[in-house]
Amino acid sequence: MQLYLLRHADADTQAENDDSRRLSPKGIEQAGRVARFCEAHELQLSLVATSPLRRARETAQVMAEQMRSELFMAPWLACGMTPQTAVEELKAFRGHNSLMLVGHEPDFSQLIAHLLGMPSNTQISVRKASLTLLEIAVLRAGAARLEFTMPCRLM
Repeated sequence: MQLYLLRHADADTQAENDDSRRLSPKGIEQAGRVARFCEAHELQLSLVATSPLRRARETAQVMAEQMRSELFMAPWLACGMTPQTAVEELKAFRGHNSLMLVGHEPDFSQLIAHLLGMPSNTQISVRKASLTLLEIAVLRAGAARLEFTMPCRLM
């Protein structure tokens, strides 16, 4: 399975609560840039799964529309996801060749470290609107291979 991890794009800081923060104008531009990059490089996405938080949903919507992929809301991708929870939930998607998750930090850093078999205190930082690809043959700690990680500014 090709597992793409996309941290949500830049979001406004003014909102009623954290869950309702929408993409900022910069974030809208970032999401479009990532989507155009994926399309230009002919990345295939069978499904885009997103956190229910507004900024992640808005980022995922741009991706799903541009890539003509199905969009799926995954409550387990909300802030606070553990690597163990993600691995268990991802087992339901084993039939997909390629899957994009749109979510949050530090959850994605911890998941990447876990899947690569790195210590939990490994310093990985996933920037807003950055894209990471892991190749996974078996869903378990240490079984993934890092294909690339790219910040939005290079897309």
